[in-house]
Amino acid sequence: MKSNAIRVGIIGADTRASWAGASHVPALAAQPAFQLAAVATRHEESARSAAETFGAGRWFADPFELIRDPSIDLVTVAVKVPAHRDLVLAALAANKAVYAESPLGVSVAEAEEMASAAGALHTAIGLQGRHNPSVRRAAQIVAEGQLGRLLSARVIATTFGNGPESVSAYEYFDKTAAGAGFLPIAAGHVLDMVEAVLGDITEIDARTELLWPQVNLVDTGELSAREVPDHLDAIAKTASGAPVGVQILAGVSAPDAGFSLKIRGSNGWLMLTGDHPAGVQVGDLVLSSSVDFAAPDRPVSNGAGPTAADIWAGASVNVGEVYASLARDITHGTHHTPGFAHAVHNSRLIARIEQASRTGLRQ
Repeated sequence: MKSNAIRVGIIGADTRASWAGASHVPALAAQPAFQLAAVATRHEESARSAAETFGAGRWFADPFELIRDPSIDLVTVAVKVPAHRDLVLAALAANKAVYAESPLGVSVAEAEEMASAAGALHTAIGLQGRHNPSVRRAAQIVAEGQLGRLLSARVIATTFGNGPESVSAYEYFDKTAAGAGFLPIAAGHVLDMVEAVLGDITEIDARTELLWPQVNLVDTGELSAREVPDHLDAIAKTASGAPVGVQILAGVSAPDAGFSLKIRGSNGWLMLTGDHPAGVQVGDLVLSSSVDFAAPDRPVSNGAGPTAADIWAGASVNVGEVYASLARDITHGTHHTPGFAHAVHNSRLIARIEQASRTGLRQ
């Protein structure tokens, strides 16, 4: 390991099929620019186990001790959304670079507070789908005008989450106070992908539904009340001029899961497709088009962590691209990686969708 490697501390790197273990750990291991220096959980046993399993140099049962460690350059916050604010603000106050999972906060106000506190520090937000090599190439095709005048776009996306069945460990996703439901996560990732290719959404008309108000927790046999929507239909206008129809379906498992974004222009079409059941932000995507294009770059990482469940295969693909972008920024003093200001933009977009659904008025 190079002595000048960026030393990363991951908060939330549990060995029990955690997202951090499935995506962040292998993404870092694939890049010599980084060193996994420390991990932190809330319990000594799990923290020690994570350090041993993932090859971290140090472990902490108190995440704030990791943040205060002067040897840590970059803090990754991969815990439940309600815990983000205190950890992120502490890391920023300690003058650390911060990579936080999306959504950044439980509300727009929380996201704005953290973005304001970031100042000139390097930050990254876990809207990793836009970093996928195929998405980047699609955005280039559109930006160069190869499709001609953009006429329409259509998105269909699914997630296995937010359906009629869940487990007690994921019950919090269905509670309003958690700020981590279907709209901030599933819709937030999909719409960020749309904006990455077609430009910012300037207008949106949306309808949400709560299709499964009672959720069966299969591990306990209990019923849990869902408080947040689990379906979205939307029509949006983008900065590129293309109107976009969007439908996002929850509770869809393989082999019916999938993502497709098809864009039609006066000179041709392009399509992005994926089949990961967890959603468009997880796993790789395939680009096809009627116009000629250079093959997308190969992902810097494509593995999964040593303790990851099979469902998280490919989870490091897009997360690895975020880290690669962030490494370039930290090394060269640039700020090209979408960070906390972009997280605020995404949170405001979700708020506009909620407003459009409540009022029936385009936002």
